[in-house]
Amino acid sequence: MKITALLPMKGNSERVPNKNMKSFGGEPLYHAIFKTLAASKFIDYVVINTDSDVIAKDATEAFGEKVKIIDRPEDIQGDFVSMNDIIKYDLSQLPGTHFIQTHSTNPLLLTDTLDEGIQFYFDSIGPDCDSVFSVTRLQARLYDKEAKPINHDPNELRRTQDLEPLFEENSNFYIFSRESFKKANDKRIGLRPKLFEVNKLEAVDIDEPEDFVLAELLYNDLRGE
Repeated sequence: MKITALLPMKGNSERVPNKNMKSFGGEPLYHAIFKTLAASKFIDYVVINTDSDVIAKDATEAFGEKVKIIDRPEDIQGDFVSMNDIIKYDLSQLPGTHFIQTHSTNPLLLTDTLDEGIQFYFDSIGPDCDSVFSVTRLQARLYDKEAKPINHDPNELRRTQDLEPLFEENSNFYIFSRESFKKANDKRIGLRPKLFEVNKLEAVDIDEPEDFVLAELLYNDLRGE
């Protein structure tokens, strides 16, 4: 079975200026996740929805037939537009039944992990599952802003590895169908989602400038550079 990959990117970035085109391991940041997607056995091409002529030109020159560009309309441009609104527009422009959406800010995600997640989705979809999203396991003593314990009893100092795990949505990927998106009122996480765990190393996400530095150090180290 095949799945359509959605890699939306905007030209402007508030916290890390020019993030998507910023040099990362010697290439624009988004090249790392694009290559991961393009190497998947489930994905024939990657769809980039963008408001940037620079990104569109670079992607077309770098990846040729592996990329399809969708020009982002003005009414869904800006920093406060929901990703679900962008996905909704993409689905209106594309054929296909199954979709996976990810971000340029996940450069350490491996193709093997991606394929395992997609296979898990195809094996799981049915009465009890309509979508899958990636998570990172948390086993730590957590507190709210008032210093009240959330997931443990301070009077019972259990080892962190013995605590009931919590799972953080890490934005590595969301897998869904056209039908599940519609039934969930145009949301990428459906009404009956399942979690797919990704290890902490691959789940590194770039939000702040220091994240960029950390991710690039890890990326180069893992490639032996």
